[in-house]
Amino acid sequence: MGAVPGAPGQRRRRGAERSPPWQRPPSGSAPRSPTAEPLSVGAPRQLRVEAAGVRAEPTRRSLTILPFVATMLTARLSRPLSQLPRKTLNFSDRENGTRGSLLLYSAPFVPVGRRTYAASVDPVGSKAVLITGCDSGFGFSLAKHLHSEGFLVFAGCLMKDKGSDGVKELDSMKSDRLRTVQLNVCKSEEVDKAAEVIRSSLEDPEKGLWGLVNNAGISTFGDVEFTSMETYKEVAEVNLWGTVRVTKAFLPLIRRAKGRVVNISSMMGRMANVARSPYCITKFGVEAFSDCLRYEMHPLGVKVSVVEPGNFIAATSLYGGTERIQAIANKMWEELPEVVRQDYGRKYFDEKVARMESYCTSGSTDTSPVIKAVTHALTATTPYTRYHPMDYYWWLRMQIMTHFPGAISDRIYIH
Repeated sequence: MGAVPGAPGQRRRRGAERSPPWQRPPSGSAPRSPTAEPLSVGAPRQLRVEAAGVRAEPTRRSLTILPFVATMLTARLSRPLSQLPRKTLNFSDRENGTRGSLLLYSAPFVPVGRRTYAASVDPVGSKAVLITGCDSGFGFSLAKHLHSEGFLVFAGCLMKDKGSDGVKELDSMKSDRLRTVQLNVCKSEEVDKAAEVIRSSLEDPEKGLWGLVNNAGISTFGDVEFTSMETYKEVAEVNLWGTVRVTKAFLPLIRRAKGRVVNISSMMGRMANVARSPYCITKFGVEAFSDCLRYEMHPLGVKVSVVEPGNFIAATSLYGGTERIQAIANKMWEELPEVVRQDYGRKYFDEKVARMESYCTSGSTDTSPVIKAVTHALTATTPYTRYHPMDYYWWLRMQIMTHFPGAISDRIYIH
């Protein structure tokens, strides 16, 4: 009698057919019915496992921080991640029937060193720079700083004709290398006039203008339903279209010098936030405009950088103090449609205003990180594409909001 195929000790003939793993019954289970249809390789795992007599359970996964994010984090920490306190954030994906967890590390951030700045360009004494928005804030401080560095500074001021305090202080320096210029970035005629004045003031117009710093900007707050279309347009006219308008007017001079364009954006140009949609929209636009301009200017020798400051409202008086915030809020509430006021209620509205007041008073009061970033962008042989002068809290938040999946970043910061 011949041996029974598959009996112990029986050697399988070379080339004999053998069932693929997904068609074999699991160890210890009853053999499959010979009439059962074999499942193809492409069959869903759920069907293949159940066909084998095993109940499919939702998979449990443990997500780790993405390698490039982990690299950035370890560069900012004084200890390895493995030595830091850990916290697990659990979440579920109902659509795919999975559960998972995100392992988080929390510890005070201690800087362990920064990149060395590249060599500076040739002597800056012969180089001219235009800065917009010099009545106050970053522009005012930057104008004085670049003047002290030896630049010929043209300080564009919105209120020069009206003699604002910032204009008076800059003019009181009485220096041939610091000149205030009337410049409303929303008015094409003023921008064109400023371009002509600056061109005629250059020692050699054919050598062009070395630097343009688009700093002028305004801000506001309020949920989408609390913000009027007029407010959206007003903020965009200054922050976005003002940047585009001034850049287009001065690019011929910048190209001649193979110079620099530095656009002041914001961390809100990389990550959105509640109650800041008018501002975020414009800063996202500045980021995109800067990238497009950088691509186009590279063959022509012009370098374009973006500076993304964190929370410096306390240092720049962007809102003019809590009294100004309350005045904006009262006007906003009065102009709301009745249905919106009834649906949200005054309590919810006041809570949002209080949160904004807290945000405005809790920021950094030292503008020097922003000033140093702009100076480096103007003077380095190889300036960075983006600068991030901000506290470590905001730096980490920006990395998570921009690199992690939305379901995770929303769970951490929004929900």
